[in-house]
This record gives sequence, C-alpha cells and structure tokens, in this order.
Amino acid sequence: MQVNLKPKKFIERIDWLMVALFIVLALIGVLSIYSVEHRDSDISFFIKDKRYVKQALFLGVSLFIGLIIIFMDSKFFTSIPFLGYIIGFLFLLLALTPLGKGVKGSHSWLNLGILTFQPGELMKLFTSLSIAKFLSMQEINFSTIKHRLICAAFAIVPAFIIILQNETGLALVYFSFFLAMYREGLPNIVLIIIFSVMALAIVTLLLPKNILFIVLTVIALIFLYVSRKKLKRNKEVLIIVISIWGFGVLFSQVLVPFAFKHVMQSHHIDRIYSLIGQDVPEDYIKLNKSGDKIKTGTSDYNVRQSKIAIASGGFFGKGFLNGSQTQYNWVPEQGTDFIFCTIGEQFGFLGSLLLIGMYAVFLLRIIHVAERQRSQFSRVYAYCVAGILFFHLVINIGMTIGIAPVIGIPLPLISYGGTSLLTFAVLIFILVRLDADRQMVLR
Repeated sequence: MQVNLKPKKFIERIDWLMVALFIVLALIGVLSIYSVEHRDSDISFFIKDKRYVKQALFLGVSLFIGLIIIFMDSKFFTSIPFLGYIIGFLFLLLALTPLGKGVKGSHSWLNLGILTFQPGELMKLFTSLSIAKFLSMQEINFSTIKHRLICAAFAIVPAFIIILQNETGLALVYFSFFLAMYREGLPNIVLIIIFSVMALAIVTLLLPKNILFIVLTVIALIFLYVSRKKLKRNKEVLIIVISIWGFGVLFSQVLVPFAFKHVMQSHHIDRIYSLIGQDVPEDYIKLNKSGDKIKTGTSDYNVRQSKIAIASGGFFGKGFLNGSQTQYNWVPEQGTDFIFCTIGEQFGFLGSLLLIGMYAVFLLRIIHVAERQRSQFSRVYAYCVAGILFFHLVINIGMTIGIAPVIGIPLPLISYGGTSLLTFAVLIFILVRLDADRQMVLR
C-alpha cells in the first residue's frame, strides 16, 4: 500500500466547515433583522434605511476582509499583536475624550468623522492576539505568578477602561480570556476564587451588611476552632484564614457598595436586583440632574416581553414574518440584544434548539481546531476566540429568557451591528488562516 506524503494544497487546508458556519449564522442574522423590520407596505426588499440592508452590506464587507485575511501570510499575525494592542488601547482612551460618542448612556464609541466604531470590540481582537503572542514567547514561564499577572493584565486593563466608558457588558466579555489562560495552565484555585467572589457578590446583595459581617466572622471562627490543632503546628493557616476573612469583609462592606454607588449605572443596578427578585435599596437609588430619584422597577419590561415572545412561539413557531410580538415592536431592541426572542417566536423551541445546536457545533469545531495546532500561538488564539463566542452566546440567550442580567451583549453574528459582525469575522478568519498553517510553529 502506498502512502501519499504529498502536502495538501493551500485551499485544501482551509477549514471550510468553519467558514460555512460563519456564513450561515450571519445570513440567519440578516433574515432575522429583516423579519423584525419587514412591513407589508414595503415596496422593495432593498430599502437603504433598513437595518437588514446595512447588515447585509456589513456581511459583504466581512467576507471580503475574510478573503483578504485567508491569503495573507500567517506570520503577519504574530508580528502585530503588541503594536495593535497599543493602538487599540489608544482608541479606547480617545473614546473618553470629546471624540467619543455617547450612545444610550455609554461613552464607548469613537467618532472619526467618516467612521464611527466601538474600540472595545476591536480591542477584543488585539487582546486575543497579544495573549497568544505573550504565552508563546520562549522566555515566558506561565507557571510563575509574575507572568500570570502580566497575562491577566492584558485582559483586565482594557476592561477597566471600558467600565469607565459605562459599557459594563462589553467589559465583562474580557474575562472570557481567562478560559484560554486556564487551558494553558492557570491553576484550579483561580477558578475557585473567581466563583467564590461571584457567590460572595450575590450574597452581599441578598443580606444586610451587618448580618453578612457576622456570618463571615462566625464562619472564620468555626474554621479556626476546627483547625486549632493544625494552627499549633503551622501558623500559615492562621494567616490564610485571617486574609480570606479580611478580603471577604473588605469586598462585601466596601468594594461592592462602592461599585454600586459610583461605578454602575442605575439601569444596571435595577436589572441585577430584578434578576434576584429584590427591590433596589435606598442607598443605591441614584438621583438625576434635578435631584429626583431615577425611576426603577421598569428594566425587566424587556425581559418580560422577550419571554412572552419566545413562549408564544410554542414548539414549531408561528412561521417566518408571522411573529406578532416582534412584528408590532412589543420587544425593545428586538433586532440587537433581544434578537433571540425573534427567532424563538417565529421558529419555536425547535428552531431555537437548532440555532443553539449550530453554535455548539461552531464552538466544538473551534476547540477541535485549537487542539490540532502545532503552534502554541495558534492554540491560545483559538481558545480566546472560543471564549469570546461562548461568553456572548450564554449571556445573550440567558438575558433574553431572564436567567442573566441584561447587560447589552449581542448574539454573535446575528444581532444587528457592523462593528460586532466585522470583529467576529476578523477573529474567525484569522483563526482559519492560522489553521491552514497548523503544521508550522508560529511565535
């Protein structure tokens, strides 16, 4: 039997399944936006002011850029990460200046005259490349605390700037990069700490501060009593327990109240307390410019209408262009953040399940591609892309069905938005290009 050792042609090395999934999901997005905006009185499909026409144009531009990326030298993407990161970071800072454009309470858009875009979306690309570049450098030892902190800073620093822009939802996406770091050796204790902090944050919202202080103190004292024999032999246990107790008290008594009073917007606070079934405390109710209390208790309207739309779709849905909730604009932002309810109403549980299944196949394909890379740079980058896609997917669908706070995160490739679609297109097509050279060692 003869073995064919002839190298595959470049076109044969392209992962066409990933390209096809991207195109199909993006087309579903265009059709979903069309189903929201279509009216019987429309005289033509191509109406320039319609969002679905703009989204179709963005898709065309995305595919054109993707084609260019595919035929670029893969080594180019290992040479630009840090420079791109600096440029992206400067764009983030410029958004805080008069060049920035305010949209719905945030200041995260940059207006350059002929071009208006969201630097935070672009920065996701440069952060992915920079983390991949950093971890693939020969002198980097990710088992050291120093290099772990530097790598974490690549994600945390832009997230902090984006929070200053009042775009909390987009900032949270940057924590998805820790999934790639975990794949590269971040210890389990880090994930335990992250989930513990999240749990403490929820408990902080549910319990009064004085009671929570007593609870934390009692837990610490009980642990010290149970471990009293170990304390005699090892004083480090005492230091660790006191440190954890001190952080818990500082976090619950100072950091969380500070964030709710001075960092988060009133609608963010309202949505979080609506999610846990609580009224917003008086301390966290903000005042408007006139000194009056900002009205709360209305932010869950979107979620209620979204759930009504999804439920009305039943198992098979009402059919394309037949969604009464979405056709008559009962659901706010139904073409952007809440577009999943449009699909749920028109195509029902079955259609929603098929869409989620497509996303699952897409994610599994990216992970498969990541694991077959010879280059650590390509593998880390692939996991960054998978983390971003997974985070967007889970949070967006979660907020449309009421199990996650409404923080303004679009459904990948489907929600209306040129910057978001172009960013995902570049992220994915760079991965396709790197995968075509998967036998190379890129640094």
